[in-house]
Amino acid sequence: MSMLSGWRRGSHAADGFEYPTYTEGEGPGVIVMHESPGLTPEVVRFGREVVDAGFTVVMPHFFGPAHRAPYALEAVHVIPRLCIGREFTTVATGRTTPVAAWLRSLARRVHDEAGGVGVGAVGMCFTGGFALAMMVDPVVVAPVVAQPAVPVPLTSRRAADVGLDPGDLAAVRDRVIGGCPVLGVRYREDWATGTRFDTLTHHLGDGFLRVELDGPGHATLTGERHPDAVDAVIGFLTMRLQPV
Repeated sequence: MSMLSGWRRGSHAADGFEYPTYTEGEGPGVIVMHESPGLTPEVVRFGREVVDAGFTVVMPHFFGPAHRAPYALEAVHVIPRLCIGREFTTVATGRTTPVAAWLRSLARRVHDEAGGVGVGAVGMCFTGGFALAMMVDPVVVAPVVAQPAVPVPLTSRRAADVGLDPGDLAAVRDRVIGGCPVLGVRYREDWATGTRFDTLTHHLGDGFLRVELDGPGHATLTGERHPDAVDAVIGFLTMRLQPV
């Protein structure tokens, strides 16, 4: 039986893009964006944990497999397609991913349908920085940046880049000053995250909440799932979306 059995399959079209979506749960909305190589069982399992915590979870399917374990070296085939796709920015620095407008539109739709004070957004690895781009829209009130890995930190400039153009970075800073914090989770020794957490601390100050785990892992919520990371994310979503 598919791990997505019980999830409602739909789609969302905006800004010239359309992607399938999977929805489950009740309560305030949280958009969970999968990592490379796709919407794997580990991502679905995390989505279920968020559902069980009292949220409506919407998972877009951007690329790669859905609800099945990836075959060996599948990421090797997925990543080149991402590099040439017009939806994503994988190489350039100081640029917001083109899919950000689609994600903001999805967030507004989810908020309209689920209600509440706003929407949460959880990005991981390839999509790690997408939650920052989404919070330019005030409907996103609980942004989570999990092990952001794009652009690949081959130089110090790329290692520090947070995937936002200057205008969007200024908008994110204004949102944080206005009371919307950002949660970041990563393994302390994860080279793929580069120095992005330091960049975010520089720009956002105490409004960037850092959870850094000991060890050399990468996928904090999925492949190398750490209970402290999961608890921190669910606690943050609860604090921001289900205020007492």
